[in-house]
Amino acid sequence: MAKKRLTKQQLVVLKTFVFAACLMPFMFIIWETVFNQLGADPIQTLHFRTGDWALRFLFITLSMTPLQRFFHSPIPMRFRRMLGLFAFFYASLHVLVWLVLDQSLSMENMIKDVPQSPYIMVGLLAYFMLIPLAVTSTSGMMRLLGHSWFTLHKMIYPTALLGVLHFFWLTKLDYSEPIIYLSILLVLLGFRAALSRRGSSRHRISIVGLKNVFEKR
Repeated sequence: MAKKRLTKQQLVVLKTFVFAACLMPFMFIIWETVFNQLGADPIQTLHFRTGDWALRFLFITLSMTPLQRFFHSPIPMRFRRMLGLFAFFYASLHVLVWLVLDQSLSMENMIKDVPQSPYIMVGLLAYFMLIPLAVTSTSGMMRLLGHSWFTLHKMIYPTALLGVLHFFWLTKLDYSEPIIYLSILLVLLGFRAALSRRGSSRHRISIVGLKNVFEKR
């Protein structure tokens, strides 16, 4: 039975809908800012809003491969790049809030603050790891880098782990949300490990089969 594929028009409509949905948190943040709905500590609220959505989109991006396997459909992978770029977008907003509103673009303040705050160092490291993933997300870069592209983009897993660690360090009382993120990440890592073992087994089987063919000749 042939798998049903989306037409180009359907794919464009679906991508437009997903793009608009991904922008909704940003629009809500703008609305809260304009109408002074950010609470008693607006900077802290912006920190948490942007950071939360960066982490959420990162995890949604990671879930595309399991969804593809579960539904036996290529459709989820059509949105992986877009979702990953939105994760980078919200992470960039998160860093900008820290740079502009928290540190006032003062290098002196940054040099003083970063060594005293391990969670900032971990967060910045996670962001810097996202940069090459965003830069190389195009089809052209994928063709240019070849197999190295897949190796490079495996960095998304340690990046997600650093993001969760950053969240843990920021949390002071209720650790339930970062624990949920960590649990989801462990499930995704387990799924990835299972896929890798399955791929390695198939590779070994193909090598053995090829060897047997040559031995029979």
